[in-house]
Amino acid sequence: QVQLVESGGGLAQAGGSLRLSCAVSRRRFSDYAMGWFRQAPGKEREFVAAIIRNGGTTNLADSVRSRFSISRDNGKKTVYLQLSSLTPEDTAVYFCASHQNRNVMFVAPTSAQSYSYWGPGTQVIVSS
Repeated sequence: QVQLVESGGGLAQAGGSLRLSCAVSRRRFSDYAMGWFRQAPGKEREFVAAIIRNGGTTNLADSVRSRFSISRDNGKKTVYLQLSSLTPEDTAVYFCASHQNRNVMFVAPTSAQSYSYWGPGTQVIVSS
């Protein structure tokens, strides 16, 4: 059974930082691309960041590219999302997801439909 558990969310002030973690129990974790998505109140879920199996290629949404970064530790089966220079517009539930296909190598996927396993999410609230 595949499980993903996010942690690290909470309350932050504008301009502050948070580090989200996602622990994954999935065989061959290192074979799969991983992604982060977020959903703000009253809005649809949106792509935030993705990373391919070996961490060599990442992809970030335009709105966060200069402020967030994604990384992974395959030995710990964990993916991270570093959030910096936070703004109230970053307030959302953040979800991590594991891709449906193994060995995605050249482009870190951005489509939520291509991810087959999801965590329950962690809340991030940014106060102004």
